[in-house]
Amino acid sequence: MNGDVSEIHVFKILRPEECAILVQAFEFKGSEHDIRDGFVHLSSAGQAPGTAAKHFAQDGDLWLLGLEVAALGESLHWEESRGGALFPHLYREIAFSDVSWIRPLPRGAQGRHLFPTGFAWGEAGA
Repeated sequence: MNGDVSEIHVFKILRPEECAILVQAFEFKGSEHDIRDGFVHLSSAGQAPGTAAKHFAQDGDLWLLGLEVAALGESLHWEESRGGALFPHLYREIAFSDVSWIRPLPRGAQGRHLFPTGFAWGEAGA
């Protein structure tokens, strides 16, 4: 891991068919967007709701993966992205063994995705 960011978990939002690939193949090489960019786009807890709103606003129910930063090792890089903020980028596939937990990310009545209770404080896996 590089950069000066202290996060315990990073997160990946998946569409249902992408989550099915992870569960069936025990790995996920990335979305079309990830593959095009050469890395898997991840988010911190504070960034994930904005990522859902910007990139998944038209999607229905989704899945949220929690990944332990320490387990991702040197393949995880924090790089400048949207608005100059540092975002986590994974320069390899997500192995099923990298996943600490998977939670549903339903779309609420107001059209926003509903993150797990406690998520804003990095406790979504608790």
